[in-house]
Amino acid sequence: MTEPQSTPLTSNWRAIAVFDIDGVVRDVSGSYRRAIADTVEYFTQSAYRPSSVEIDQLKSEGLWNNDWQASQELIYRYFEAQGQGRSQISLNYDTLVDFFNSRYRGSNPDNWTGYICNEPLLLKPSYLENLTGGGILWGFFSGATRDEALYALSGRLGLVAPLLIAMEDAPGKPNPTGLLAAVEQLEQKHKIDNKLPVIYVGDTVADIYTAENAKTQHPQRNWIGVGILPPHVQETAQRRDGYEKNLQNAGAKIVLSNVELLTPEAIQELINLNC
Repeated sequence: MTEPQSTPLTSNWRAIAVFDIDGVVRDVSGSYRRAIADTVEYFTQSAYRPSSVEIDQLKSEGLWNNDWQASQELIYRYFEAQGQGRSQISLNYDTLVDFFNSRYRGSNPDNWTGYICNEPLLLKPSYLENLTGGGILWGFFSGATRDEALYALSGRLGLVAPLLIAMEDAPGKPNPTGLLAAVEQLEQKHKIDNKLPVIYVGDTVADIYTAENAKTQHPQRNWIGVGILPPHVQETAQRRDGYEKNLQNAGAKIVLSNVELLTPEAIQELINLNC
């Protein structure tokens, strides 16, 4: 399936939806987050393996969208709790990244066999087709590397040349540069000169902060942050409710249990409520 063409299936484009990938398009609880735990455990000599809840707590700070940096931060905090200063901790970042990638991608860089190969998808191509039919332009802004993002978008979903702003293309979230770039590229491709409302869809506090920061930079436009609950936080009501509250406190206008609930009709209702 290709991305939206220059001529919409409806008379006019109504909005732009930009999606995060991890936790929205694919379930990364057994891949990226497992690789974080593996990495922290390895570099603390098996003394500490962070739980899923502890990783979520770190992510809720809104600063640790990059999972390599999140792993590094958890390692630093473990040793600080043991009374060591960061300057005393011998931790090579490049070595950490290599180890993380050996778990997430696998040991062979040319033939991935790691955790990435087993990520459940959270949406179907027909969902994106329905957005196009409803007059919603769409693209992706992810903190994942480009090849890892395309593994899901092109390799798994079958999207042909999807509009993607990846790690290599912009500063990390919550810096809104990547979101702004995705919107600009969609406007240029489809020759849109009016300021359509923009919905940014993500599963972390950093994602919602990104939409809020875009709003701060361009207040004349309608920016709407939509939160998605990743599958791993929906196992208990207490955890789900806490995660939902964090997204709402960050500025999410609505929080959904699955991205496919964000239909063209739901998008129009959000726009009407946030004019």
